[in-house]
Amino acid sequence: MIRFLAAAVATMVAVTIGASSASAAGMGMVDFTGTSSTGYLGGGASPIPRATVMYNGNYAPGTIVVNTAERRLYLVLGNGQALRYGIGVGRDGFRWGGVHKITAKKEWPEWTPPSQMIARRPDLPRHMKGGIENPLGARAMYLGSTLYRIHGSNEPETIGQAVSSGCFRMTNDDVTDLYNRVGVGTTVVVKN
Repeated sequence: MIRFLAAAVATMVAVTIGASSASAAGMGMVDFTGTSSTGYLGGGASPIPRATVMYNGNYAPGTIVVNTAERRLYLVLGNGQALRYGIGVGRDGFRWGGVHKITAKKEWPEWTPPSQMIARRPDLPRHMKGGIENPLGARAMYLGSTLYRIHGSNEPETIGQAVSSGCFRMTNDDVTDLYNRVGVGTTVVVKN
């Protein structure tokens, strides 16, 4: 009888723990790495998790460094460290380099494809309201007078790939994290 009762209690504890974990995952709870377990912003988990790493570069803290060859974006923290994010970059023929500043930041931005993109893809909508289906995702940071942005994506599987028309894609969770850490005027160095 005692064995039966112990087995029943152990089963109830396991079910309770499993239900609590499933409930937390369903609510998009943040795990110990600071990333959402379900991608509550619709971007899913990045195949390249963000991490604080050692970083040797002559950039002031707060500078964003995009390394297109690595398909990584670094936010310089100082003291030889940076926060590293996985990104999607421009496909062949659409990669670029230079130094710009963030000139605008928008939450759930609207998207109007530029005429060059419409010429390549006439099937694209002429305008899209912001939202989870919008290819700019949850946040966008506009780079100088260019057509390019650092923006979110609802296609986390593209992170680490060369698929864009020159913009830098991040998961919605990662772009929101970066968006909250930088301001208009932040220097962005793009290394091609």
